[in-house]
Amino acid sequence: MSVGLPETPSELRWMLARRMGAAAIAIGLAAGGVSYLVESYRAEQGALEFALDGARHFESPAMQLAISAGSSTDHGDLKRLLDRNRFIGIRVFGNDKRLIYEFWEDVQPALVEAAKSRQHQWPGRGRSHTSWIEASDERLIQVVLPLSGADGEFAGYLEGINRLDRKTLETQRAEIRSGALTAALSVLITAILLYPLLLAMLQRSAGLSRRLLDSNLSLMRSLGNAIAKRDSDTDAHNYRVTLYAVALAEAMELPRREIADLVAGAFLHDVGKIGIPDSILLKPGKLTDDEFRIMKTHALLGIEIVADNPWLAGAALTIRHHHERFDGKGYPDGLHGKAIPQLARVFAVVDVFDALTSERPYKKSMALTDAISILEQDSNLHFDPDVVAAFRRIASDLYVVTYQAEGTELRRRMRELLLRYFRTEAESK
Repeated sequence: MSVGLPETPSELRWMLARRMGAAAIAIGLAAGGVSYLVESYRAEQGALEFALDGARHFESPAMQLAISAGSSTDHGDLKRLLDRNRFIGIRVFGNDKRLIYEFWEDVQPALVEAAKSRQHQWPGRGRSHTSWIEASDERLIQVVLPLSGADGEFAGYLEGINRLDRKTLETQRAEIRSGALTAALSVLITAILLYPLLLAMLQRSAGLSRRLLDSNLSLMRSLGNAIAKRDSDTDAHNYRVTLYAVALAEAMELPRREIADLVAGAFLHDVGKIGIPDSILLKPGKLTDDEFRIMKTHALLGIEIVADNPWLAGAALTIRHHHERFDGKGYPDGLHGKAIPQLARVFAVVDVFDALTSERPYKKSMALTDAISILEQDSNLHFDPDVVAAFRRIASDLYVVTYQAEGTELRRRMRELLLRYFRTEAESK
């Protein structure tokens, strides 16, 4: 039942800013990465298409002549078709894939060697092949086209090697980086603009959640106080056993969520007594066997009372089983040993301890040492010996600060406990 809500407006703003900032950064990086990949792909495809379009001007009568005439022909016209700004070389192959002619610009031999050593596909008629070649920190584009002779028959292949100059590469990279940065910044700016709206919505939601939580806690206290007033004309018992139970659970290092359930269970442990007739509940003397059988039903009556309240579901274990005994002779289910829920075993010790050390109309209070002695005698019979041992270590100090506390002090400590485990707003009274 622990509710992890911020307790102050500043904590709420910080929580939202932290989570929203982390989400915006993550989404921004993802958006930037996707944008980078998309823009890179588009730039590469654009470069390939540009190179392919540039290579198609070689599909000309001069090229057909070159292929038809073979390597002995003067290729001056063919050389003039080479775009000296982008293409650094061309190679012409016959229909048997034998090299007929090649021409290269005055470039680094490593570029020529890289282009020549690159294996490529031989596309069919009407198709083309393009690929990237990485060489000497530069990028080349290889374009292969099928060619037709003067008679329209398949005559061979043209391979063109296109070079992306450094200026073009830098321009492309700058555009890609700019696109990725724009995508990331757009997400961050959107998050900043949405922050005030989300903060207002979260503040309203947190306020409503707190008010609902306060209402549940108030109802729990009212219900516990009502049965305490009816049973013993004091609500101090409920406050004390709750404080005892939480201190013992903390000493045993139980999980936080279980301790929150124990708070509600301890405060409402006897809520089922509302259904017990006054003639039995308020009888000053010893109960008859029939009367005691009716009295024992208060554990199951308590379960029925909280059954339709999901918020109190965790309290049900303590309400139902706080009268079970470690030797299996308790009620209502006769559970034995560790089969009894741990919260019920914890509460059983402090419930009996407070009953022994409290003054009632029909008995005087028992000294601390005598009460501890009785708990130890009933260890492994009524009580879990591990729980008794843990309680014995803290009982003296705990008894001094709890038993002597007045009603106002008990309520103050109860509010602190609720703040610690339910993180609700502190009441003004």
